[in-house]
Amino acid sequence: MLELTMAAVTAADAGATAGMQMADAPSEPGAVLRVGRDRSVCRLSTPDDWLFVSRVHLEFRCGPDGTWQLTWLRGSQPDPSSEVRLTVGGHTRPLDYGGTVPLPRGGSGEIVVQDHAEPRSVNVGFYHEA
Repeated sequence: MLELTMAAVTAADAGATAGMQMADAPSEPGAVLRVGRDRSVCRLSTPDDWLFVSRVHLEFRCGPDGTWQLTWLRGSQPDPSSEVRLTVGGHTRPLDYGGTVPLPRGGSGEIVVQDHAEPRSVNVGFYHEA
């Protein structure tokens, strides 16, 4: 099972948990959870006017062995208007635009999508139940 929690955070409400969204999916091959503005395909959706987040921005996909991977999907622009950072075990690293990384089995962490233009972010916590 992969469990996600998401909060859209602006400078005005940093630290607030109001509006937090949650989603989960079993660790079965082909299971998918998406984060973005398009509510028709994303289980976790950001505000419509947050254009630094693509219609479908992040995709969590379960592979054939039950492990999950995270992909920052490329949007319609050649350069992103945000950055994505992954923190696991106290170590933070950037995720490349269009890049994919495995998530630790039985681990937890956080993905932050940071707007380049304003002090706001999308914070997605994850827990992969082993």
